Amino acid sequence: MHLSEEEKIEVDGILVLPVAPKEEDRFCTLMERHHYLGALPKIGESIWYVASYGEQWIALLCFSAAALKCSARDQWIGWGYRHQYDRLHLLANNSRFLILPQWHRPNLATRILSLCRKRLSSDWQARYGHPLLLLETFVDPERYAGTIYKADNWHMAGLTRGFRRTVGGYTPREHRPKMIFLHPLRSNARMLLSQPFLGDPWRHGRSRIMLTAQDMRDLPAFFRDIPDPRRGQGLRHSLATTLSIAAAATLCGQRGYSDISDWAQSLTQRMRSYFRCRKEDGKYVVPSTYVIRDLLIRVDPGELDRAIQCWNAQHAPKDKSLAIDGKTMRGAISRDGDRTHIMSVIGHDSGQCFTQKK
Repeated sequence: MHLSEEEKIEVDGILVLPVAPKEEDRFCTLMERHHYLGALPKIGESIWYVASYGEQWIALLCFSAAALKCSARDQWIGWGYRHQYDRLHLLANNSRFLILPQWHRPNLATRILSLCRKRLSSDWQARYGHPLLLLETFVDPERYAGTIYKADNWHMAGLTRGFRRTVGGYTPREHRPKMIFLHPLRSNARMLLSQPFLGDPWRHGRSRIMLTAQDMRDLPAFFRDIPDPRRGQGLRHSLATTLSIAAAATLCGQRGYSDISDWAQSLTQRMRSYFRCRKEDGKYVVPSTYVIRDLLIRVDPGELDRAIQCWNAQHAPKDKSLAIDGKTMRGAISRDGDRTHIMSVIGHDSGQCFTQKK
């Protein structure tokens, strides 16, 4: 395709930058006015971009957290669902892409997408402390053919099943399936995302796993025989329920009483029923921070450890890989003044500690 001189200047003179805080209101107004899905709030990790030519805005882009589940994408990557939950931070979703009405030009959208893609991982590193490995986007085939993404060498991995994520889980009925496009930001992105152990700089934060609904249903039974150290009068939450929620939150990466309590508060009503929570006024309620803390500091640690080891033993066959981890124990100092170091072998999937050495 031959471009006029005016069109060549516009394509070559584009600048793509993250949206400044003072520009966010203008960004949202334009997105709400011109994009068929409207504006998108910032939830979790996300970066907004504006493409400009001189002083004029010509395009708007939003990159946000990746979809929690997407069968075609997950199959293309080749990761297990437990690995997936711990590595979703390495994916970003191009959730909005808008060329402003007066700026539709040949090759312009592809040029803007390419410029944005080339800087996205470093911007993510600067803002959130970790890079990105893979980009995804969903295209409605009844509206678009995905031509922009095809021209920028994105790979079409398949179609979604049509369900939409909601506050309480997913919609009960299927909606229109969407095309799934993926673009690795490194040539070995699939290998890194699917390998058993992920090292620096890709590993970020605490190790987390994902619990299935059956895992949640099974946990309370393992704590049922532990003696309850609390007085029976006025108890609202059972020992089995409270300990299973605390154990599940810890397995999912939470540390500390407040984090465990926040995780518990985020559980949906269905998830709370899996843990056999108490029902009040027709709704399941979870233990407060005080209840969780009070029980954890009073329960017999030996009994608690045995119960958790039983749960681990049941799930140990699922381990496909082991991680060796070393830690310096805080406040543990020998008679010679040396700090204590512990090496542990952990099942990556079950979280079971198979052995520890001082």
